[in-house]
Amino acid sequence: MKSFLTLLCITAIIIVLSNCSEKTPETKETVTPAVIPTYGGFETKIKWGEHLVQVGGCNDCHTPKKMTTMGPVMDTSLWLSGHPEHMPIPDVDRKEAETKGWGLTNTETAWVGPWGVSFAANLTPDSTTGIGAWTLDNFKVAIREGKKSGAPAGRSLLPPMPWPWYKYLTDDELDAMFTYLQTVKPIHNNVPAALPPVLAMPH
Repeated sequence: MKSFLTLLCITAIIIVLSNCSEKTPETKETVTPAVIPTYGGFETKIKWGEHLVQVGGCNDCHTPKKMTTMGPVMDTSLWLSGHPEHMPIPDVDRKEAETKGWGLTNTETAWVGPWGVSFAANLTPDSTTGIGAWTLDNFKVAIREGKKSGAPAGRSLLPPMPWPWYKYLTDDELDAMFTYLQTVKPIHNNVPAALPPVLAMPH
């Protein structure tokens, strides 16, 4: 009888242990949190791009100025549209400026110096006179390699365009800037072509 009770207890223990081993612990469903873009601390890519364009000083050269009682200020109606196509260049002795290494401007959209005369480009999304037909890759080539129209085979951008500094912008920063520039008001303004130095012209 004693042996039977002992066998019964052992059998019961084995059954209990067997049932316990078959149960698997409950697993909680893992939820991967959504990745929320930070955009440099701004709520949208466009806002971040606007910030970068402004702190980068793009408006200083690419927005025409108008005269006020406080001196020249940016003409917001021509935001980032570049040197006005019919505005004359600074009235200076170009040969003297080139000989002495001067860089001169009276509009901050046209510059005279040893490189000749350079004009601030139209950065609005106008499809024929601005950057409306550009791709992000064109924009990167212009900023990173200093090439006109963002074409790898284009001529080098002229002073005072500080692309050697801007080339260190990240891909995300350039993407944000380009995205913002595509949202500003398109302005049809055919910026004049750059002029070569007079000292380099045949006499």
